[in-house]
Amino acid sequence: MAEPAGPREAPPAEGLGRVLVALYGVFALAAGSRAAVQLATRFSEAPLAYLLSALAAAVYVAAAAGLLRGGRAGRRTALVACLVELTGVLVVGVLSLADRAAFPDETVWSGFGSGYGYVPLVLPVLGLLYLRGQGRAQKSPPPKSPPKSPPPSNPPPKSSPPPP
Repeated sequence: MAEPAGPREAPPAEGLGRVLVALYGVFALAAGSRAAVQLATRFSEAPLAYLLSALAAAVYVAAAAGLLRGGRAGRRTALVACLVELTGVLVVGVLSLADRAAFPDETVWSGFGSGYGYVPLVLPVLGLLYLRGQGRAQKSPPPKSPPKSPPPSNPPPKSSPPPP
């Protein structure tokens, strides 16, 4: 039985999407592990920085999960996560440079992610571009099947039986 025609659901991450999922997974692990150790052993030294690193790890998990899930809900989750991440990187990046006393220890987003090779700044931009492409692919109509060739207008003449 054929399914009704409607908007196509985007598949889970493929190609660049899988690379983004892997990067977000690595960053979730790195930021989460670092934050867990810092929160457990040195919380009083820089609570804001360590809590922001834990938040970054949660955002990375959400982005990876959204990209991995695919479909409308997954894309929406990943979109919100990428926007939160980009906002965090920009706001914390500016504040960490403007008021160093507020950030006595670095976060993942300090200095626009300089401690992580600026990947935290580039990653949400790549994620947003990927999601934009996925949204466009979902909105485009499905490919049309090639038109069937019309039946010949003049049927071939019938051959007469051979003479006896």
